[in-house]
Amino acid sequence: MRIVSLLPAATEICYALGLGDEVVGVSPECDHPPAARTKRIVSRSLLQYEGMSSGETSRMVGERLASAGALYQVDAEALRSADPDLILTQGLCEVCAPTLGDVEDIARNLPRPPEIVSLDPHHLVEVLENIEQIGRACDIEERAETVVEGLQLRIERVARKAALAAERPRTACLEWLDPLFIGGHWVPEMIGLAGGVDALGRPGEKSRRVSPKEVAAALPEVAVLMPCGFDLDRTRTEAPTVAGTSWWSHMPATRNQRVWLVDGSSFFNRPGPRLVDGLEILAHIVQPAIFPTPPAPTDAEQWVG
Repeated sequence: MRIVSLLPAATEICYALGLGDEVVGVSPECDHPPAARTKRIVSRSLLQYEGMSSGETSRMVGERLASAGALYQVDAEALRSADPDLILTQGLCEVCAPTLGDVEDIARNLPRPPEIVSLDPHHLVEVLENIEQIGRACDIEERAETVVEGLQLRIERVARKAALAAERPRTACLEWLDPLFIGGHWVPEMIGLAGGVDALGRPGEKSRRVSPKEVAAALPEVAVLMPCGFDLDRTRTEAPTVAGTSWWSHMPATRNQRVWLVDGSSFFNRPGPRLVDGLEILAHIVQPAIFPTPPAPTDAEQWVG
């Protein structure tokens, strides 16, 4: 089986299933595990974000989408050379990776048309179903079931302990900082499983833009900054965009020193196996008395201003 993965979450799933050797093409964002970086790059971003602030990145993307321009391009020659049996793509977010329609247009002209699987989860259970879906496509159903069972046990362990919480703090997770977006899809569900109540979002709904007034009015007791595509270092750099404002200083989460920065790219933005790691990180943030073990300092940290 020759697999091309055009999104990082699918690449992570392939490696979790023991299919790393069969991955023959990836996107530039496929950086985990480290072995994925050695694979042939078969797509590219049409915008350069390096060194750009959140606000500058938002403007670039907005202008591109307003003009009906694509954000990613599949390298047709590289894809042809990879000669895939299976292409993993998505239709969930046009900002994250090539979408299904773009891939189908290219694949239609390949000498040997591959199977195309589009992964479009909105809930944690659908992420687990995607793992099983890839397992079926690669004829390793039992292996996929074993991986899913392990992840499900970890999710249930967190949920069972969090259910003992006497209080469930109102929690706000911000997926972008300029402009402000709240975490959507599986993030509100993760907050609930970790023992909190999402102050702004609902499970399964898309991430949406919010105003500072709306965030402040929600009175979050816990706030988590998890900008999409940012690691912890980048999040720390961007944090003053919101954490340095006057309106932010009046929120309960700020007054009680319960503002956290996390590696959103690794543990919250990508619908892959590491969302379960993200859930375990979030459990400590939301319910530290029940989950006293802190996350690794490279994964999350409290904002101290």
